[in-house]
Amino acid sequence: MVDGVICQISEWMSEGMNCDLSPGDVAVKLDLVSKVHGLDQAEEYFNSIPPALRADKIYGALLNCYAEKKYLEKAERLFQKMRKLGFIKSNLSYNVMLSLYSRMGKHEKLKGLLQEMEENGIKHDKYTFSIRLNAYAVTSDIEGMEKLLMEMEADPQVNLDFHAYFVAAKGYLKAGLYEKAIIMLRRSEQQIINSRGKRIHYEHLLTLYAAAGQKNEVYRIWNLYKNMEKLYNSGYLSVLSALVKLEDIDGAEKIYAEWESWNTCFDNRIANLLISAYCKNGLLEKALLCVERLINNGHEPAASIWQCLANQCCIDGRMAKAVETMKKAVLANEPKLKLNRSTLAVCLEYLKREGDVETAHEILGLLREQNSLSNDICDRLVNFINSNEDIGALGAMEEDDQIQKVEEDHDMDGKMNV
Repeated sequence: MVDGVICQISEWMSEGMNCDLSPGDVAVKLDLVSKVHGLDQAEEYFNSIPPALRADKIYGALLNCYAEKKYLEKAERLFQKMRKLGFIKSNLSYNVMLSLYSRMGKHEKLKGLLQEMEENGIKHDKYTFSIRLNAYAVTSDIEGMEKLLMEMEADPQVNLDFHAYFVAAKGYLKAGLYEKAIIMLRRSEQQIINSRGKRIHYEHLLTLYAAAGQKNEVYRIWNLYKNMEKLYNSGYLSVLSALVKLEDIDGAEKIYAEWESWNTCFDNRIANLLISAYCKNGLLEKALLCVERLINNGHEPAASIWQCLANQCCIDGRMAKAVETMKKAVLANEPKLKLNRSTLAVCLEYLKREGDVETAHEILGLLREQNSLSNDICDRLVNFINSNEDIGALGAMEEDDQIQKVEEDHDMDGKMNV
C-alpha cells in the first residue's frame, strides 16, 4: 500500500501540473510529496506548477509544509508573497503562522500578526483562540489569559472544550496559582464526561492534579479511570508518576502491586519509575528487591536503572554493590544513557584502593569500545589506575575536559581570524 502511494507520487512529480486537477487536488498531492519525499521535492513539485495556476490553496499547502518543518524564514517569505497576491482572506493561513510562532516562542511576532488580523477584519475561530490561549499560558500572561477566557465563554460560536481548560490550568500552575488551576481542572472534567477519548483525558488530569499537589484528586480520578472497561499501561504510568511526584511511595507501591498482578503486557517504564523513586528517596533495599523480582520474571532492567542503583549504593557506602551495578549499566550499552561521571569516578577510585585493577580496566575498556568516553579520558583514567596519582578519577576527567575546551576555543579563535 505504501509503495503504491510512493509510486503514485513519483508519477505526479514527473508529470508536473495536470490541468485537469483541481487546486484542492494539487494541494493534497503537494502535502503528500512533502511527507513522503521531503520538503525539497515538495518545492520542486510546487515550482513545476505554472505560476498562473498556483491558486491560494496550493500556496497554503506549501505554507503548511514549511510550518510543519519549522522553516520560519521560508514560511514568512511565502506568507508575505501570499499577502501581495491577495490570497490571505481568511484565518486559515493566519492560524498556520500563529501556530508556528507559538511553537517557536516568537510571541512578539504572534502579537503583531494578531493585530494585523484585527486591522484586516479577519475573525478568530476556535483554532485562533486556542493558539492565543496557549501563548498566554506559556508566557504566564495571566491577565491576558483570563481576559481571553472570558471572551471565549461569552462568544456563542466558540465551544469551550476540556482542552482550553487544560491549557488554562497549565498556565495557572506555571504561575503558582494552584487554586485557580484546580477550578479549571474541575471545569475540564465536566467537558470530559461525555467526550470521546476519555481515557487519555483522565491520564492528563492525573498529571495536572499531581502538579497542583492534590493527592485526593489524583485518587478520585484514578478510581474513575479504573471504572472504565479496560485498563492500560499508560494509565498506570500516569498514576504512578503522579503519586511519585506527590512523594506518596506507599500509594505508588500499592498501585504497582496491582499492576503486577493485572498486567498482561509488561512495560519497563512502569518498573523503572518505582525503582527510580525508591533510589531518590534513599530506599535502596526496596529498589534492589524490585530489580531482583524483575530479573526473576525474565525482565532485564534498563541501563539507567543500573546506574540509578549504582548512584544510591555510592551514597550508602555499599561500594562493592556500586561497582557491580555500574558495570551492569555499562554492559547494557544503551546509546542514550548519559553516564554519571561522579559515580563512575567513585567506583574507579574504590577499585584502585582495593587493588582490583582488572575490573577497573574492564569497565574502561567497555566504555572505550562504546565511545561513551573519549580515548583521551580513558587513557588518563588508565594512567590514574596504574599510578600513584592523587588527582582522582573525576579530576582526570575534568582536566581532560578543560584541555579539550581550551583546544576548541583556540580552534574557534583561529577560524575567526582567518
